Amino acid sequence: MKKSLILTLATAATAVVIIAARPAASPAMSTPAAAPAAPASVYDFTVKSIDGKAVKLSKYKGKKMLIVNTASKCGFTPQYKELEELSKKYGSKVAVLGFPSNSFNQELASNAEVASFCEKNYGVTFPLFETVAVKGSDAIPLYQYLADKTKNGRVGDAPNWNFCKYLVDEKGQVVKFYSSRVTPLSAELVADIAK
Repeated sequence: MKKSLILTLATAATAVVIIAARPAASPAMSTPAAAPAAPASVYDFTVKSIDGKAVKLSKYKGKKMLIVNTASKCGFTPQYKELEELSKKYGSKVAVLGFPSNSFNQELASNAEVASFCEKNYGVTFPLFETVAVKGSDAIPLYQYLADKTKNGRVGDAPNWNFCKYLVDEKGQVVKFYSSRVTPLSAELVADIAK
């Protein structure tokens, strides 16, 4: 019994020594680092224009946005013409924003080629941005946000082809997704812009 008690006390003393010898956690170690704030709206994103300049989407505050993933070598490419018409006719209500993408392997090799193609063939004057990925894990943060209902609160559709469209309201909130088959001047899209 004495032996057992001495062994227990010796073990307890060792445990106390080991615990006491451990350094106290510093405040930096015990407090987890704050994660960056999740985007609250499309206005929280900055993207690059087709000529490489940073563009804050907050510059479109107070206006709806129609965000479109585009491609130059697609059966839907003629929608550029309607996008330009929509931009001209409803430009006071909606900003048409084109995001060229090679996610479906139908875009030209460089941003300069895309810009030239759009201007020459469709007279595009609405803003175009750098060629980006719009689906999957390599999608740019804006498109990850647009396609994730847990992030944007409303829409959970990712582009499944070129010329898919997202309508964003005047407060920067995603309100609707349109498939490639919904043309820019369709009654449905025009009515949603007019709301």
